[in-house]
Amino acid sequence: MVKMFSADKPEKAGDYNLPHIDLINHRGEAIDLKFIFIELNIYESIYNSAVTGTLILTDARNQIGRLEVQGLERIAFKLSSPGTKNVEDMLDASVETGEPFHIYKITDRKQLGPTVMQYTLHFASREFMRNLRTKVSQAYDGRLDIAVQKIMGEEDYLDSRKKLKYEKTGNSNKIVIPNLRPFDAIQMIANQSIPEKGDGVGYYFYQTIKCFHFRSWESMVTKQGKNKRLLAQTFYYMPLKFPKDDATENKIEHDLRSVQQYRFINNFHDVAANTALGTYGHRVISYNLYDKSVVSGDWNYHNMFDSTKHTDFEDNYRDVDKVPIASTPVDYDNAKGV
Repeated sequence: MVKMFSADKPEKAGDYNLPHIDLINHRGEAIDLKFIFIELNIYESIYNSAVTGTLILTDARNQIGRLEVQGLERIAFKLSSPGTKNVEDMLDASVETGEPFHIYKITDRKQLGPTVMQYTLHFASREFMRNLRTKVSQAYDGRLDIAVQKIMGEEDYLDSRKKLKYEKTGNSNKIVIPNLRPFDAIQMIANQSIPEKGDGVGYYFYQTIKCFHFRSWESMVTKQGKNKRLLAQTFYYMPLKFPKDDATENKIEHDLRSVQQYRFINNFHDVAANTALGTYGHRVISYNLYDKSVVSGDWNYHNMFDSTKHTDFEDNYRDVDKVPIASTPVDYDNAKGV
């Protein structure tokens, strides 16, 4: 992370305001770690139910021994970008006005010298720890998003004080939670949820530094289930070099939009595996236990692709050419004229 000198205006991309980092032990004793930390990382993802982070320290005074750090401590700090005025754009994990993170693990201890030790503190939001200590064993009837709100707010479960932004579900079912941890219970509900508006199936439950979210994929890329959302920010993989004669503000904006590194999560394409899994086409046979009826339906990848919302769609003629899998013959032996 880059150190900065002005609290009101950034001098370069990556500048930040971090007045203090307090480590509070189980007895309430606190110490400021600002001058011994090397790296502070905050992680959030639509695939993670809680915000987590790491703090790498170089300890020359045996602070870990003096405070008897065991993994039951809290980390309190305020983090913001220079010039930020909106409270919602700041990460407030202070004791006074926010909610400190909880340390749950200590790893990577290294003896760098006779009197210097380096180690990593892993921390997460309060709900992360509440999730480990509680179980949900209850039946809910009605709208599924209301069941999620109850699990989030009830004192016996997550008892969360953070805001929950949710999308109303279109299905109202009776669901029984069989003694699951709250996050697992919410994920179980998310898998069965259908949005009130739109054609998507399945919800995402995740936390950001601002709040919790319970919403469908379509709500992330569209408004009201149909209108495409405008791009919030575009990033490029490009050189960090910038002409010296241009304004400082333009250089900062250029650097903030520059991708330093990336990786492919799925770096292979296996047609045989996709065919066996029914990715390109399959038949769904559903059996209703109540009225003993059977419903059968066919699904085709190319026929359904245009009716599904995607992040790179622009609602113009070029969208037709964005199908990842070409509609070429699969079985040439049965193709006419071959």
